[in-house]
Formats: sequence, C-alpha cells, structure tokens
Amino acid sequence: MHIARDHTPSEAETLDLEERRAPRFTLLIRTAKLIIEDRQYLCVVRDISMTGASIKSFHPVPEGKRTALEFPTGDVYPAEMVWQKDGEAGFQFHTPIDVEDIIMATGEYPKRDLRFDVELPLQIEGDSLPIPAQLANVSRQGGLIHCDTALAIGQPLRIKAPGLPDIEARVRWRKGQAYGLVLDTTFSLVDLAALIDRLHSRNARAAPNPACRQPAATAPQST
Repeated sequence: MHIARDHTPSEAETLDLEERRAPRFTLLIRTAKLIIEDRQYLCVVRDISMTGASIKSFHPVPEGKRTALEFPTGDVYPAEMVWQKDGEAGFQFHTPIDVEDIIMATGEYPKRDLRFDVELPLQIEGDSLPIPAQLANVSRQGGLIHCDTALAIGQPLRIKAPGLPDIEARVRWRKGQAYGLVLDTTFSLVDLAALIDRLHSRNARAAPNPACRQPAATAPQST
C-alpha cells in the first residue's frame, strides 16, 4: 500500500510558485534605469509583476553583485538578474513591490526624464575660446555639466568630446559651478543607450588596475 507523504517545497520551488501566481502587467514602452554596482544603463521594461520584471536591453547586461531597477518616478527596487538572452533579461525583486505605483507613474518625479550619471571631460565652444568642462549626467533632452568659467542663462553652447556626437545646447539653470543644459536635439533611446554604455566601457578601461599598483614606499627603520 502506498502512503502519501507531505512534501515541503524547497525555497526555489516556493519562489517559482510565487512568480507563477503573481499577475504580470505588460508595459508597451516604459523606460527605466538599470543600476549595476555604481553604473547606470538605459533599458525598457517589457512586463512586470510584484515579484519580478523582464527588460529589453540595447547591449549585453554586465554582471554585478548589486543590481536594481529605477523608474522615472525615482523609485528604486533592488533585484537579481536570473536570465539573459538575445537582448532581453529577467530580474527578480528582493522584496515584492507595488506594481500599481509603476503603472500609474506616481512618485516624486512622475514626468521627469531619466538622468544617467556619467563622467566625461569635454570642451564647450561658444563665442569665445573653447572652455574645459565635465559632463556629470545626461538624459534624452538635457544634461548637467560642471564648469569653472561663468556661463549665462540661455547661452547657446556647442559641446565636443571624444566618443560624443557634437551637441548643440543652451544653459537652462546654474548653481555655483553646476549648469543644467537643455539639448537642441533629443537623443533617441538607442543612441542614448549606446552612448551611456560606451562611456562606461571607456571609463572602465581607463581605470587603474589595483593589482598593477606599486606598493607604497615605507620609511627605512632606524637601527
């Protein structure tokens, strides 16, 4: 005679069951910021549930221990990548989220373009000689630069840098040495994603390798 025994589901089985039960909502085009370690990438969320989401990426998704998805509302959700294939990837949130907030786009910044932190030395050309500056972040329609030279509100600028297309912009606001720019030409999603990925890759190659650093010199001990 066969005696049925109780089966205690494993943690993996429990997570899989919860994922199957969680209703998924398809978002036609909902841009998001994919945060991996200290780098930020542009992606498009294809569908989402309280336990996870799938995205379209414009390049292979780098590996990283600390990963999160940030939406234009400013909400950030830590997650773990569970699969990646053919320009798409799936993520599982660390804790269940409120999908309605994302669907309704409620939050601190409901209508703001996503801004991506980047580091890029550049030259500003205007009526005077080229001025050195530093690009701090970029969005589809604007950017933030730091510049020691005073710039006027509304001043037209031409921005040039290796790896960056020539950009026509105007100064929208200033605060100390920080200047907010509005671009005359809007980036497409594809072009902005490619630019961000290229800048991160370039900075990673330029960063010094800790293994190659020379040991610090020590003072000789007195005898």
